[in-house]
Amino acid sequence: MEDLSLHILDIVENALRAGANNVIIRLVQNKREDWLILEVADDGEGMDEETLRRALDPFFTTKAGKRIGLGLPFLAQAAEEAGGKLHIESAPGKGTKVTATFRLSHIDRKPLGNLEETVRCLKATHPEVGFRFEHVEID
Repeated sequence: MEDLSLHILDIVENALRAGANNVIIRLVQNKREDWLILEVADDGEGMDEETLRRALDPFFTTKAGKRIGLGLPFLAQAAEEAGGKLHIESAPGKGTKVTATFRLSHIDRKPLGNLEETVRCLKATHPEVGFRFEHVEID
């Protein structure tokens, strides 16, 4: 994926397939500490321990008819290439929170992309879902 807005779209689509009614997308640009933090949290069905353990395996997916699941592994790779990491918190009935960190100044950090258009598209195509987008900049 070419930019972070496309990763957000992919993660949110996962949340919607998991039955999420509410999705929070939070982006923190901390220039002082040189971090970009992306969080996507949902109130969907969540993952059991086995699914959570395998979530970053590109040859694992829960999607019927597919043999691979590349969204989360690609996001993990993008974070690691930019000096960061990916962390997933999830439990059955509790939803899922995906947090990706990136060195803000890293030459390999992907651009943000058109975040406003991405959120607008999600809201327009899923009016039944409560979306909240937060963008925080710390100098």
